Amino acid sequence: MKRRLSEKEESLMQIVWDRKHAFAKEVREALPDPKPHINTVATMMRRLADKGFLTIEDFGSTYRYLPAMTKKEYTNLFVKPLLAGLFGNSIKNAVTFFAEEEEISAAELKEILKMIEKKRK
Repeated sequence: MKRRLSEKEESLMQIVWDRKHAFAKEVREALPDPKPHINTVATMMRRLADKGFLTIEDFGSTYRYLPAMTKKEYTNLFVKPLLAGLFGNSIKNAVTFFAEEEEISAAELKEILKMIEKKRK
């Protein structure tokens, strides 16, 4: 089974998910300052491929990376079990926790309700 990605790895994957595919140089350019060296980005991209999160297209002297799984698949694989373990399979418990910790606003809760109602229609 694949292991959950580190925060840095997830930030690289987010860029590739958003772009659908990317060269290491493009990923580096999309990162916030201070940017890591291009060799660091390329090494991390290669490791993500080795872990099965990216696939590689060889363009001779450079490589283009594509996601091997969608962001939704990643979320289902790692986030849902985490929430299930922490909140007893209850989304209500998760939302209550964030509301009590003031991590979610009333406006955000209303937006979530609208999304749920829209999906039910």
